[in-house]
Amino acid sequence: MTDLVNYTLNDGVATIVINNGKANALNHQVFEQLNKALDQAEQDKAVVILTGQPGIFSAGYDLKEMQKGMNEAAELVAVGSIFTRRLAAFPFPIIGACSGHALAKAAFILLSLDYRVGIEGSFKLGLNEVAIGMTMHHAGIEIARHRLAPAHFYRSVINAEIYSPEGAVAAGYLDEVVAPDQLLTRANELAQGFRKLNMRAHAQTKLKTKAAYLELLDLSIKKDSESLGLSG
Repeated sequence: MTDLVNYTLNDGVATIVINNGKANALNHQVFEQLNKALDQAEQDKAVVILTGQPGIFSAGYDLKEMQKGMNEAAELVAVGSIFTRRLAAFPFPIIGACSGHALAKAAFILLSLDYRVGIEGSFKLGLNEVAIGMTMHHAGIEIARHRLAPAHFYRSVINAEIYSPEGAVAAGYLDEVVAPDQLLTRANELAQGFRKLNMRAHAQTKLKTKAAYLELLDLSIKKDSESLGLSG
């Protein structure tokens, strides 16, 4: 992998690190390299840990790309939606090691993973689209509806509520929170536990469990590609 995304394999666990500057912004190049990393993980038949830099998992889409124009923004959102759809159906377990802030698209990524560990600290997690003038896209609404606790769905999607790591556990963005120096230790501990699963059964059960959701997500991605309202 190139320096925007780093891939390492150790004892059956593939660790994928997003490494794109101060905000760990998600753009076409990052998504391309993330997909290549997932391709490699599939070849390696590895349990995956997806993480970011210390203090920042990701602040979401690259605003320089989003501000180029409506078509450019819609294209990047489509690529991102297809990527999160891939995460949701990935044949091997994926653990999110949330290394700090996780906003907008980064929060959608967390919502698409099998298990999510965050860290203690004054970090912000959530969907801030409405707060920054972006109308929530159809795919995003369904990703949030699928995984967020019902009491937090409206608060997150419509009110753009932002959570602390502990609040993010209650909302559904994270499954647990640990001390910062324990993040990767805990993620690897979980990964080794997931390695004991029968991977064929895991993959088939994941697809069976999520069949209706994945079908709805495909329809939502198509609807977004036809008419994507990003600002209003």
